[in-house]
Amino acid sequence: MTLMEKTHELGEMIKNCPEMQELKRCEAAQAADEEAQALMKEFNLKRMNLVRDMQSGKITREEATKSNNEAFEELVEKSPSIKAYVEAKKDFDAVVQEVNGVLNYYITGQEPGCTHDCGSCGGCH
Repeated sequence: MTLMEKTHELGEMIKNCPEMQELKRCEAAQAADEEAQALMKEFNLKRMNLVRDMQSGKITREEATKSNNEAFEELVEKSPSIKAYVEAKKDFDAVVQEVNGVLNYYITGQEPGCTHDCGSCGGCH
């Protein structure tokens, strides 16, 4: 089997993994949730206003980031379907990160998260 054939096989496995299926389910539920869509529009408007205020010098980048993060947390708490989507996205991203770590190990020989400072772990070398 060629590298590309294995790559396609891996892609299919990722597409069909439980975390991806849950992410798709949550995405569809959020898209069908009218309240969630209204909250998303409101959040996006706040973000645009923060960008405008930052560009005009009314607020700093740090203030904009803090306000954006607070608005996002508020959005997630207001909508169960958005909250479920965010959690499913985190779970799927963790799977992708783990897969990337394994691939990186085979390419570089470096364990995922390895800092080469064996004082911070049991050592792998």
